[in-house]
Amino acid sequence: ALQNRPLMTLHVSAAIVAYATFAVSFAAAILFLIQLRKNVSWLPSAEMLDDIGFRAVTIGFPMLALVLILGSIWAHQAWGAYWSWDPKETAALFTWLVYGVYLHTRSLRGWRGQRSAIILLIGFVAVGFTYYGNYFFGGMHAYGGVN
Repeated sequence: ALQNRPLMTLHVSAAIVAYATFAVSFAAAILFLIQLRKNVSWLPSAEMLDDIGFRAVTIGFPMLALVLILGSIWAHQAWGAYWSWDPKETAALFTWLVYGVYLHTRSLRGWRGQRSAIILLIGFVAVGFTYYGNYFFGGMHAYGGVN
């Protein structure tokens, strides 16, 4: 079950796309905050950077949902359980929830600008923990360790 199956390939590919788009949203948030304070002429406008961050999350959020779904299906095939509260699974779910809060506050509460940028920064910290946490906490996604 741990062999390279199409489901696993899709799971990993979706994760790469999700995390890449979250990196774009993080960069847009950092540049937004710089532009807001310094008004740098060579940067896009703060409004455009805010929009880039939003558009990136609108791609990454459903991709991370797909990662969670495909990973659960694959885990059930491999180990007989859809969810094991593995550190990486749990961190990915938390990350997905942070970006869900971002989309909710932006779409339904009208948050824009600095407040939204702060959530994007928090989201990317969660991405980092999701990506690297398994090296410290083990679990099914532990591919090595930190000595």
